[in-house]
Amino acid sequence: MNVIVPKTAAELNYGLSLPHRKMEDWRWTDLRQLIDRPYPPRQTVIASTKDVGRLLKSSPFAKVAGTRMVFVNGHYSAEHSQLKNEHLASRVKIDEPVINMNAAFATDGARLKISDTADTPVELLFISTNADPRTIATRNVIEIEKGASATLIETHLGEGAYLSNSVTEISVGEGARLDRVKAELEATDAIHLSHAEFTLSKNTVLNDFTLTSGAKTNRQNGTVEFKGQGTDAKISGAFMLGGKQHADTRLMIDHQVPRCTSRELFKCVMDDHARGIFQGKVVVQRGAQKTDGKQSSHALLLSETAEFDAKPELEIFADDVICGHGATSGDLNHDHLFYLMSRGISASDAKSLLIAAFVGEAFDVIVHEGIKEALVKFSNKWLSEHRREA
Repeated sequence: MNVIVPKTAAELNYGLSLPHRKMEDWRWTDLRQLIDRPYPPRQTVIASTKDVGRLLKSSPFAKVAGTRMVFVNGHYSAEHSQLKNEHLASRVKIDEPVINMNAAFATDGARLKISDTADTPVELLFISTNADPRTIATRNVIEIEKGASATLIETHLGEGAYLSNSVTEISVGEGARLDRVKAELEATDAIHLSHAEFTLSKNTVLNDFTLTSGAKTNRQNGTVEFKGQGTDAKISGAFMLGGKQHADTRLMIDHQVPRCTSRELFKCVMDDHARGIFQGKVVVQRGAQKTDGKQSSHALLLSETAEFDAKPELEIFADDVICGHGATSGDLNHDHLFYLMSRGISASDAKSLLIAAFVGEAFDVIVHEGIKEALVKFSNKWLSEHRREA
């Protein structure tokens, strides 16, 4: 029997080939099968003030962000933003499916340059209102200049069925610092594709956290390039998935110069029939001596039908390095569960405590207490909706 897959927006309008399972980096996420309907690009959707206002308030960081740059259905909204868009040129030229699709579909994007110390968090908020299926593509360019410091929040949320494609280029100048949090909270019928490219200069600090909890299909790529010595990068993330959600994260850490440190930690919670994938690769180039790089991913499976796949990789071309990686998956520790229940805590509360502690370790990279509290509040709400009696 021949299965006819409906043409996607990419095939229908631009003739772009979609990634499939025969491509090694996409072996677990076959977009030709997962994209189940046409998503026409560059559809102009006029959002009502009521819909926009409701979605603005639904961001977990509504009370935390000092200033906002808001994009509604792929277009910058000056009415709802406190920051103006800069005119910064995009530089990413990688031949990669998500980036190629973004280049074909992009209508707008955040352009932000920070040259001093930003006192309050800046939120880049991308919202999609309920409308006919369509592709929403944004190309974002963020520059943290020499000696500057910023806390940046990137939030994606919406209503309805749509395909969101986001490419973000971030450069961190010499001696600069960036604390970034991304929250992927797309609608339950949405598809989220993204690619984040980090370029780190000498003596920079990067703390990056990604929460993945929305969309029915999610694929996020990340690349971190060390261009200057003495740089420290901590990359962490958390999956909180249920139903039939599918989330695939591919992260590549590229140590190109000596004396840099990288840490990657992902804590993934899957319930029902959800599937999570983490593909992490650390490359230590020839000459990048004194590199210290560690990577780990850990999954907690709350049901017998949930699934987690991990593919940790190391490529080392230098001989004076400290590198390691690891991956685990399994159920809750029943000894810990029994201990809590023996102290009079109900089974559901005991499970929630253990899951919260498991996920909470990934939050440690977040420096801003207000942002951390907002994420803890979100995770507690998610847990209350996915509690299971023992």
